[in-house]
Amino acid sequence: MIDNTGRNTYGKSVPVWEKYMLTVDEAVQYFGIGEKKIRTLIAENLGTDYCFTIQIGNKSLINRHKFEDFLNQTTSI
Repeated sequence: MIDNTGRNTYGKSVPVWEKYMLTVDEAVQYFGIGEKKIRTLIAENLGTDYCFTIQIGNKSLINRHKFEDFLNQTTSI
């Protein structure tokens, strides 16, 4: 893969804080919220105005920016 400066980035991982979409495991580490709670939040917010995930088969990917906005607007989880 080539980045926007023309350098080869093949085999280099992107830091979690720069990723657009996070796996549930990455979200657990990044936000410090338990896996069960994140999965519950995903299930409760599917199809709502606060939906912050996309489903790829059985896999949920979390839009980091939307989830941050969701957490900023929430007083309790």
